[in-house]
Amino acid sequence: MLPLASAAALHLGEFLPPLVACVVYLVLYERRVRTLARRGMPVAGWRRAVFAAGAVLVTVVQLPPVDGLADSILMMHMAQHILIGDVASLLIVLGLTGPVLRPLLQIRPTRPLRRLSHPIVALVLWTLDLYIWHVPLLYQAAIRYDLIHALEHACLLWFGMLLWLALIGPLPKPVWFSNWARLGYVVAVRFLGALLANALIWAQEVFYPVYRASDAARGLNPLSDQNVAGAIMMLEQMILTVLLLAWLFFRFARQAEERQQLLDLAAERGVPLSERRATLAAEADSSELLRERLLADGPRSANQEADWSER
Repeated sequence: MLPLASAAALHLGEFLPPLVACVVYLVLYERRVRTLARRGMPVAGWRRAVFAAGAVLVTVVQLPPVDGLADSILMMHMAQHILIGDVASLLIVLGLTGPVLRPLLQIRPTRPLRRLSHPIVALVLWTLDLYIWHVPLLYQAAIRYDLIHALEHACLLWFGMLLWLALIGPLPKPVWFSNWARLGYVVAVRFLGALLANALIWAQEVFYPVYRASDAARGLNPLSDQNVAGAIMMLEQMILTVLLLAWLFFRFARQAEERQQLLDLAAERGVPLSERRATLAAEADSSELLRERLLADGPRSANQEADWSER
């Protein structure tokens, strides 16, 4: 009985942290959402759903049977990392709004979040995180030691969230980070990820010998396992890139329409509004605010709102 009890306690100790983290994320998020609802600032239901989906996904892929397979097969470990660092992080960020994040930004340890989510800073940190954790020494250490493995997954999630916050998150963006800059950002992410994926696909030597024994036990070739892992990474990046490009072009079209609507409304109201100011308002997602000012208060308020958009 004692060995069985010890084994159960060991497994519980491995699986408890992701479960506890999931509950904490969901409870804190739901408390904030309810607070905002009481203040008349409800969070859309779809945002709540995708946030919950992201938190649950992070947890599920760190529990059996996925986690056990990831420890013994490289291609499964790669799939696990993709789900944590790309998919779950994206879902969580889609669930965030400015009001939801406001208390977090007021806590001293998390105040640098605004600077860390700057597009260039976030891209550099994400790239370093991606490549450092794929260095054979660290990658294999994560397989052998649970604490390092937990740190690896936490880094993949957090830096993935920074990457998405910089691109589509609710925090303020630099003026230069226009739609064309976002397009370049997506291309840069795709290129940086493709370099690593190609290295795994076309390698003629095994980078991670830690998988040799488990691959052999399952009748797998370690080099083929590694090549397939790179192919999975490449395929996921291609699909994600297509989705992001579709989102960007939809954003292009929507903002062009909003800009023209603002200009037409300003012309009807006899309010001077330049194309540049209308464009900035559309890109800053403040078209509705500017439209209300144009309808309610006339030229002075409209120009103030346009100036706010430029900032």
